[in-house]
Amino acid sequence: MKFDFTSIMDRRGKDAIAVDVISFPDADIQEGFSRIPMWVADMNFPVVSTIQERMTERISHPAFGYYNPSDEYYDSIIKWQEKRNHASGLTRGEIGYENGVLGCVASSLQAFTAPGEAVLLHAPTYIGFTHVLEDNGRKIVLSDLKRDQDGIWRMDYDDMDRKLKENKIHLAIFCSPHNPAGRVWEKEEIEAAMEVYRRNDCVVISDEIWSDLTLEGYRHIPTQSVSEDAKNRTIAVYAPSKTFNLAGLIGSYHIIYNRYLRDRVRRQSALSHYNSMNVLSMYALIGAYQPEGYEWVDELRSVLTGNVEYAYAFIREHFEGVELAKPQGTYMLYLDCEKWCKKKGITMDELIRAGIRVGVIWQDGRPFHHPYAIRMNLALPLSLVKEAFERLAQYVFL
Repeated sequence: MKFDFTSIMDRRGKDAIAVDVISFPDADIQEGFSRIPMWVADMNFPVVSTIQERMTERISHPAFGYYNPSDEYYDSIIKWQEKRNHASGLTRGEIGYENGVLGCVASSLQAFTAPGEAVLLHAPTYIGFTHVLEDNGRKIVLSDLKRDQDGIWRMDYDDMDRKLKENKIHLAIFCSPHNPAGRVWEKEEIEAAMEVYRRNDCVVISDEIWSDLTLEGYRHIPTQSVSEDAKNRTIAVYAPSKTFNLAGLIGSYHIIYNRYLRDRVRRQSALSHYNSMNVLSMYALIGAYQPEGYEWVDELRSVLTGNVEYAYAFIREHFEGVELAKPQGTYMLYLDCEKWCKKKGITMDELIRAGIRVGVIWQDGRPFHHPYAIRMNLALPLSLVKEAFERLAQYVFL
């Protein structure tokens, strides 16, 4: 491979909660075990060099005054969307900066709902959505994804329609690819979901931050691309942060084709006077969306596919009673440990602490709206993935 996805970076003391923080209460690593960070959704790979090069070039100039996003910033996004997502005809005016996907969700909530109103989401649900909705005083209504006979997560369109009607819902959050389930929705599935939203006069926030990280054999379909109606009722949110591991730099962007939706979202985003881009964030995006970045992402997808294949096979062979759907995108696993816990008479708290005790820093998946879930991050060198699962087999899933 051209890029380095095998070296183990020492991130200790480098402002990384992934390695400096254990988020689960009363959990400690037993002496003799190193930390393997597998919880928060960032990657343990060095960034593509063009990111640092563009940032360093800008830092070399000793002035950092007020500025506006450059033509190169917008052109980089337009080119990226055209090449990666076949989004032809995108214009600068349809792109807007966001401090983060969740910031755009918050602005959209303010623009299209009132406090106390309900919003529809699928469950399992990204925990960030839960926090934003609760913090803004909105009611969460969940439509459960169901695993079919092949173990693939599917939407229940009748359930979605019923809950939209029963709760008089006019705003929905759609996660594509889905976090934490790892589904890469097919065009027909998105079309069916958008038809449900159309019939119920719903504005749709489409979180597509994982769009670049589909696994080999799968392709992301932008929600706005499936119909003219979808194009005009959708607020789509993207970012280089998940793709290139830039979360600490802050910086996302929305694509909104409909002027009415766009004007309202931007007005709400502006009211705090805090939704402003950092100049280094701008150059990080430009550096990421260089030709080397395209190559880097393609290699990354291959690496993540290999990690998922290994982990999925290992779990199926060694962890009897642990169930999971094979991810099609993202770099997260979502484990269902109900059968194993009940058979062993072990609580989820005990299970999570047992993994952390041997240095596998995984994430409590219950806040994602599943009572026996663990979420695991596989975006790290395969050697560490193998070490983590060997420890789990030897010391935890006995």
